[in-house]
Amino acid sequence: MIADPVLPVPGIPELLTFGESMVSLRSAGPLSAGGSLGMHVAGAESNVAVGVARLGHRVGWAGVVGADPHGEFILRQLRGEGIAVHHREDAGRSTGVMFLEQRTADVTRAFYYRAGSAGSTLSRDDVDAAFRSGARVLHLTGITAALSQEARRAVEYAAARAAGEGLDVSLDVNYRSKLWSREEARAVLSPLARHASILIASDDELCLVASGGAAGPEAGAGPAGDAETAMAAELLDRGVREVVVKRGAAGAGVHTSSGRWETPAVPVTSIDTVGAGDAFTAGYLSSLLDGEDVAGRLRRGALAGAFAVSTAGDWEGLPRRGELALLGTTPSGTTQR
Repeated sequence: MIADPVLPVPGIPELLTFGESMVSLRSAGPLSAGGSLGMHVAGAESNVAVGVARLGHRVGWAGVVGADPHGEFILRQLRGEGIAVHHREDAGRSTGVMFLEQRTADVTRAFYYRAGSAGSTLSRDDVDAAFRSGARVLHLTGITAALSQEARRAVEYAAARAAGEGLDVSLDVNYRSKLWSREEARAVLSPLARHASILIASDDELCLVASGGAAGPEAGAGPAGDAETAMAAELLDRGVREVVVKRGAAGAGVHTSSGRWETPAVPVTSIDTVGAGDAFTAGYLSSLLDGEDVAGRLRRGALAGAFAVSTAGDWEGLPRRGELALLGTTPSGTTQR
């Protein structure tokens, strides 16, 4: 069932997000073997921004880039997707870079060169500047909070401000072990979660924002085991409205005070899993903005995730609204003529 969407004033973003976007240099094989590299934009928040924008919504992204060609490339790519960019250039720091290695068909490795980057200097002033444009939903991730003390304070300020102003706050845990330890992440993200309306995590990340379970999907049997249910219940008691659990090829689920919903993954041929979680989040939030119920949000999230894993790139294969019907309703290997 689709409710009548509450549309914002024309021109005001429906979704605002901020974080570090980097240049991603992708290899088709082991980096140590050399060869050509493809240049892409990478960043969990900008992945979500692109996904939501392609599904027909007004989106704003805020971040800091260096005064360098890498920063120009990122801004050009995001603007080309119709995203309103609120950015600051830091002439004294470089735009972050990462190398993405397709080590085997099933293993992709990321190598970050982002310490001290322009993006890590994101501040409360940057948040205030972005908030002037307004929004209905603020989307945050744990990645930004891991970049620096300044960025962490900006995330905490943004979450508290948005919640205080009545915005829906979406928080994706998005734990990155190369940025901080699980203990460091838990100390920051667990208190941050109290501001979230929508808490998004993979099944092995819930324990970073809730205390009621072991660390990992093995903690319970089935799609939503006892530990997951207990952690979700704790988060709901703390004020979270929806606890969204991403399970990759096993689908996804949502816990609310009204019950639990599950959806399987859409069967596709997997090409590249990088960015699949962000794609799911984009589909889910897009459906939220359209006024769909929880089941509808899950379905669109699963569809968007399927597009991501069945195409190459972090966000390049994400669907536009009219393309959603291409998956889930047509046989594999179909050619449209």
